[in-house]
Amino acid sequence: MGGTPIALRNDCPQPGVSSFHEMWRQLARIGRSSESGGYRRFAWGGADAECREWFEEQVRARGLAYEVDRNGNQWGWLGDPARGDAVVTGSHLDSVPDGGAFDGPLGVVSAFAALDELLRRGARFTKPLGVVNFGDEEGARFGLACVGSRLTAGALTVEQAHRLTDADGITLPQAMEAAGHDPGTLGPDPERLDRIGAFVELHVEQGRALDLSGDRVGIASAIWPHGRWRFDFRGEANHAGTTRLTDRRDPMLPYAETVLAARREAELAGAVATFGKIAVEPNGVNAIPSLVRGWLDSRAADQESLDTVVEGVRKAARDHARQHGVTLDVERESFTPVVEFDHALRDELARILAGDTGRTVPVLGTGAGHDAGILSGRVPTAMLFVRNPTGVSHSPAEYATEDDCVAGVTALADVLEGLACT
Repeated sequence: MGGTPIALRNDCPQPGVSSFHEMWRQLARIGRSSESGGYRRFAWGGADAECREWFEEQVRARGLAYEVDRNGNQWGWLGDPARGDAVVTGSHLDSVPDGGAFDGPLGVVSAFAALDELLRRGARFTKPLGVVNFGDEEGARFGLACVGSRLTAGALTVEQAHRLTDADGITLPQAMEAAGHDPGTLGPDPERLDRIGAFVELHVEQGRALDLSGDRVGIASAIWPHGRWRFDFRGEANHAGTTRLTDRRDPMLPYAETVLAARREAELAGAVATFGKIAVEPNGVNAIPSLVRGWLDSRAADQESLDTVVEGVRKAARDHARQHGVTLDVERESFTPVVEFDHALRDELARILAGDTGRTVPVLGTGAGHDAGILSGRVPTAMLFVRNPTGVSHSPAEYATEDDCVAGVTALADVLEGLACT
């Protein structure tokens, strides 16, 4: 939309590249484990609170309007979002257990740095611009990814949110209240989403496609359908030293065979399947378990392949449980169908980044979920990826070079200028 240009403050932090490095240095110290070198920034915990304080400081330093929405997501606004057709960028600051430095934070830091770069250029915005930090994207504490954006988009009900608990039995509302946020406000936020004309999320690539193609920055085409399933194998607790093998109802055995079955099914379907989390009761070295609970994460390029993998794993689990006298319950805890990012917005990003050179910007799919994917049903969304030479993610080995990070900031600044200054 047109209208009066929105002025940026001229006393904000040093623009562009310099501000990126300073912000990255500040954020790098928060929540890092001295043991693993990875990050432990879990929703509504101590390190998360420090990250949220850092975000607020960055917003206020630039003279942006700061707010926390009903679901705990943080926003910084240049201009009045009530004008509508706002352009928003950002990501998240929480992490998986011992996660890397880039997943999430790169998108938030780059958002502020891109805004600073536009100040250096003397950009004149004609649309409101927002920077956002979505809460609890990784789902490390409560077991469900993208809680903040799901609630906002109405993809997670208030009742479902209230039933989420962490490993210590603390509910999501209790954790939010302890962190100073009123859980009574949780719920869909359609008015906020109606004001957004485009959301662009920058993220480190979680794979090596850009490294193999030699490109620093790419554009997302789609997010694979993916979900999480909980497998409960229930047997009989008994003494590890006195119970004959033939008398055992050991749930660990069918669980182990199911893990191997998941690998086989994924290979056959050209998909991925991972049992990455397990809980055992009574969890004693000298005790046969009574319960083994494992969580399956599976993703595929299309719905049919994903269904084939999950059904194959479920059937194998039932067969193995029956052979060992163990009962099985399977529950789907979350699911996200295939997300095709807005084609018009994706094409516009490609046009902006190509500029006058005619250079083709690579377009690639991803098996990782993102807040942009959750919002795509309500808001035109797009994603930029920054090259990751290791291809590693959700690990301290996650990496992007300084030059590539700066290229990402420049690309994001170009995109924001093209979308919000026209």
